[in-house]
Amino acid sequence: MAHRPRRRATAVTRAGDDRTTAVARRIGLGLRDSRVALRLTQAQAGNRAGISQAAWSRIERGASAATSLGTLAACAAAVDSQLAGFIEARPGSTLPRDVEHLRRQELVIAIARAGGWAARPELPIDPGAVRSRSIDVDLVRRAGAEEIVVEIEDLLTDGGAVIRNLTDKVAAIRRTAATGTIVRGLLVIRGTRRNRETVGAFPAVFASRFPGSSTA
Repeated sequence: MAHRPRRRATAVTRAGDDRTTAVARRIGLGLRDSRVALRLTQAQAGNRAGISQAAWSRIERGASAATSLGTLAACAAAVDSQLAGFIEARPGSTLPRDVEHLRRQELVIAIARAGGWAARPELPIDPGAVRSRSIDVDLVRRAGAEEIVVEIEDLLTDGGAVIRNLTDKVAAIRRTAATGTIVRGLLVIRGTRRNRETVGAFPAVFASRFPGSSTA
């Protein structure tokens, strides 16, 4: 019977093992955070991915080094995420917990820059508060004559609260804006399957509140 040769431990292989462990932990944390955000149990998420609750639990705990990429990708899809989103980082580093939100802020700023908009991400609107509410991205152009309050929703769990939150922040900016300033609100929703289904189920509600064309 042929025996599989044992890998000789070197500084490089030990570094590789450490990085494998770090990536496995990052994937586990990402899956857990995404699952909790969707309010799924481990059993429900595992059923979506075609694995048992016990297997899902092991992966969340960071014990996924021997799990196939296909299974890990299925797990990510089960919680409306991309596997690459959990592992796109310098080996050994840790992604910020709000990495997906940051990516969308970055995208909004990049797109708006082409239209002459200056961006102010995380703009506080309650300066007197200990912990102020903030606007995800505030856009200004024409020397302040135009302003857009951009709110980014990664997961729609309460549509009414999302609409009220944006309306409240637009009103807060209008109260402090110079006379004649045009202030508008823009809602950006992450294009996941669940979010698309939610918006698609209530077309009249969203169309009446947000008449602008997302395509345009």
